[in-house]
Amino acid sequence: MSEIALLGRKLGMTREFYKSGQLVPVTVLKIEKARVIQVIDKDKRGYKAVQLGYGKIKNSKLTKAMKGFFAKKNTEAKRKLKEYRVTNADNFKEGNEFGLEIFKDVKFVDTKSKTIGKGFAGAMKRHNFGGLRASHGVSISHRSHGSTGQRQDPGKVFKGKKMAGHMGDKLRTMQNIEIIKTDLENELLYLKGSIPGSKNSEVLVKGSVKNIKKLTIEEKIKAAEIAKKTPDKKKK
Repeated sequence: MSEIALLGRKLGMTREFYKSGQLVPVTVLKIEKARVIQVIDKDKRGYKAVQLGYGKIKNSKLTKAMKGFFAKKNTEAKRKLKEYRVTNADNFKEGNEFGLEIFKDVKFVDTKSKTIGKGFAGAMKRHNFGGLRASHGVSISHRSHGSTGQRQDPGKVFKGKKMAGHMGDKLRTMQNIEIIKTDLENELLYLKGSIPGSKNSEVLVKGSVKNIKKLTIEEKIKAAEIAKKTPDKKKK
């Protein structure tokens, strides 16, 4: 089930304490249940996939085409539709709903969200430039990025040059984020560390793509307890 993803809302950050006295900062996500809108067959499109719907939306905000689509599928309208390719489409049926239970045996997840928009930023803030000299010889251009072009040949600024411009408000994927705990009753997911995005921003959560062999915090604590109990070998 790690092939499909869930959509959540970032509530903010808090911290989690362990018996060992360890403190871990966590990001809290409110996860929405996803509904299977349609199962795509390989015979029709050449690949197997599942289309999921997230969130609620008023009928007045739907186009006629979308109203007809949801009426045909005999399901309530969803705010967002996303498609995921799957290896086995038999596990999914139209109308089925998925929640946090799909991450039951998952230890690490990947998240996708939009970073906080910073507006128009200078080269020092945007690209961590050092700036010009703050002493003699610099005339009101201390935080500027300096020269950008070359001499007569080629005599132009190349694309991708690090300069001042719009900063933030971009989609970013974070990989291998550890799940600290899940609250199925309140549909809350606690993830280790920070996640890009402002409060109430949308976060797409999916099972980790990479094969990770690292230990979780709980596993590390258990390993440390076992190591304490085992007697040290006598030095020869």
